[in-house]
Amino acid sequence: MNRNQTKDLSIQISLSGLSFCILNRDTNTIELLKYQAFEKKRNPIELLESLKKTISSYPELSQSFALVTAIYQNELSALVPKAYFDEEQMANYLKFNSKILASDFISYDEIAANESVNVYVPYMNISNFIFDTYGAFEYKHAATILIDTVLRKEAFDDGATVFVNLKPNYFELIAVKERQLLLCNSFEYFTNEDVLYYLMFALEQLRLSPESVKLKLTGQITKDAALFEMIYTYVRFVELHEPTYTFGFSDSAKPVQAHQSYIILNSF
Repeated sequence: MNRNQTKDLSIQISLSGLSFCILNRDTNTIELLKYQAFEKKRNPIELLESLKKTISSYPELSQSFALVTAIYQNELSALVPKAYFDEEQMANYLKFNSKILASDFISYDEIAANESVNVYVPYMNISNFIFDTYGAFEYKHAATILIDTVLRKEAFDDGATVFVNLKPNYFELIAVKERQLLLCNSFEYFTNEDVLYYLMFALEQLRLSPESVKLKLTGQITKDAALFEMIYTYVRFVELHEPTYTFGFSDSAKPVQAHQSYIILNSF
C-alpha cells in the first residue's frame, strides 16, 4: 500500500449505505466523494462484504492515509449530560431506547459544544477490518458530528431551528433554540408519511409551531422530491440547507448538492 501522509479518509457507515471522502491537506481539496446506497437494509455481516468490495473497486482507497475516520450511523446511541455520565453505566443508557446484546461493544464520544456524551454501539467487525486495512484509525458516531457541527458552525436567529438529515429509511432530527440543543433523535421510516408523522410529532412535543420554526433539510433529498413537497405543505419555512466549507472540491469530487453529504464533509 502506497504511503501518503497528506491525505485524510472518512468512511460513513450505515446499514443502508456507505460514503467515502478523501481530503488532500496540502491542496485543501476534496479529491474523492462517493456514496453507495443499498437496495435494501444490510446486516453487519453483509455490510462488511459491501465495504470490502467497494474499497477494492477504487484504487484511490487502496493507499494509506495520514488519518482515517470511521463514522457509524445507526440508531444505537443515547445522549447523556457530561455531568451525569458514568462509563460503567453505558449499557444502561442505551437499553431504554435501543436493542443491544450483552456482547455488544459500547463506545462514546464527548461533545464539547454542549458538554454532553454520545454513547453508542459501533460495528466491531467493521472496525476490525478498517484496522487491518489501514492501521490505527479514529471513529465517531454520526450524531456526534451533527450536533457538534450544528452548534458550533451554523448561524441562528432567536427562533427555533430544526435540522433533518435524511438517508433511505432512516433520518436524524436535531432541534435547536438560542443555541441550546432541545432534541437529538433518530427514526426509521418506510414511507414519506412516516417522516412527516415523526417530524410533526416532534414539533408538537417541543411546542414548536410549524408556522414559525425554521426547518433545514440535509442528506438524501432534493427540492423536487415528493417528500419535500409534503413537508412544505405542513411546515411554512423549509429549505435545503446549503452549507459552506473551508476546502474546495476537485472537478471529479464536486457534489451536485453539498447538503447531501453534510455529515461526512463535516467530519474533517
